[in-house]
Amino acid sequence: MDYQSQYRRKVLPIDAAMDLIEDNDEVMTSLGAAEPVTLFSHIHLLKGKVKNVSVVNALMIGHYPFYMDPEMKDSVILNCWFLTGGPRQGHSLGTVNYVPMELHTFLKNRLYYRRINIFWGSASSMDKHGMMTTSVSSVFEREAIEQADLVIMEVNPRLPRIYGDTNLHISEVDYIVEADNEVPSLKSEPTDERTERIGRFAAELVEDGSTIQFGFGGITGAIARHLKDKKDLGVHSEVISDAILDLWEAGAITNRKKTLFKGKFVGDIGLGSQKLYDFLDDNPAVEFQSGRVMNDPAVIRQNYKMVSINSALQVDLTGQCSAEMAGQRLFSGTGGHKEFVKGAQESPGGKSIIAFYSSAHEDSISRIVAQFEAGTAVTTSRVDVDYVVTEFGSVCLRGRSLPERARALISIAHPHFRDCLTSEARRLKIW
Repeated sequence: MDYQSQYRRKVLPIDAAMDLIEDNDEVMTSLGAAEPVTLFSHIHLLKGKVKNVSVVNALMIGHYPFYMDPEMKDSVILNCWFLTGGPRQGHSLGTVNYVPMELHTFLKNRLYYRRINIFWGSASSMDKHGMMTTSVSSVFEREAIEQADLVIMEVNPRLPRIYGDTNLHISEVDYIVEADNEVPSLKSEPTDERTERIGRFAAELVEDGSTIQFGFGGITGAIARHLKDKKDLGVHSEVISDAILDLWEAGAITNRKKTLFKGKFVGDIGLGSQKLYDFLDDNPAVEFQSGRVMNDPAVIRQNYKMVSINSALQVDLTGQCSAEMAGQRLFSGTGGHKEFVKGAQESPGGKSIIAFYSSAHEDSISRIVAQFEAGTAVTTSRVDVDYVVTEFGSVCLRGRSLPERARALISIAHPHFRDCLTSEARRLKIW
């Protein structure tokens, strides 16, 4: 087969590809570092040309003009199921809607609501067999491609080729937009003394031979630094980040003790530096699986000594956890938080860890609270929260009564707020 001729026939200039978007379309896109940068950089030009177009995305890395213009919302609205910095600003402008979803059931539930008119994603270069890959995101891309009426892919030679549930044949693609942008990346966050304390306390809970799940950010990096002396760690993680790469380079990760995907790094999102993307590229030790597999608690629990490490914005004295809202302000989304918390605890020898700062705004606000403000979303229920870590220590809530939970959480709250939290616990009759 002459795959190169097929490829060339499908290439469109960006203007012609944009003209394929019509009124009332649902345009679902790849996410994270695989976001279609060319689409997002041009879609504001549809202002006034189309009406009621829904763009569905999550974990957006770049900042784009279309959601920063309040006048765009009649033409294009961003339906986002995990907010990052840019869409967070757009949410207050009315150009971004939040779609509450868990990761492993996202596509099934969105399709229950409406079908996909256009899937617009990113792909690595085509090989001699006519194969591309969806590269650094396999969350739902394969399934969405199969369900969409029209498939448009931005083919970018800078995107790494990744093994697993990522393969895409040229015959499955309707149109191609050629791209050459740098792969969206995240810089490492600076560290400080309290971040390192959280890292040390969390790392003490991880045993040799554990399979770990990380997110990304400064706390994740600190935990990884304190795990470098561990032995035979494995990786089953929604996000493959630089923290995981650092542990592999230190010899702490071998993937040899895993009971599922033995010998492999497995994930569904790659997000970090160019060094990370170089590591992921054409690496047979790395597999990206669909989010409906990676994030399914029934799959996660098959890992021996599975340890999930997640963050939070607030935890109340009964153990309820909000990872998506700070008071009434929407910050991120549900994502895979609850799925990994649940799956890890059902794993033989497993545990989940919620690690976060005890306070915010220069210690003026406690992030351990007596009770949530009305309207605050509970990401993970109190029956599922296990270990909680701040810079003042770690406590285990599993199996504890409400008074025991409250006392434990107060012990790792910022000292400025412990007396107040104790008084509130009594007022609320927690004890």
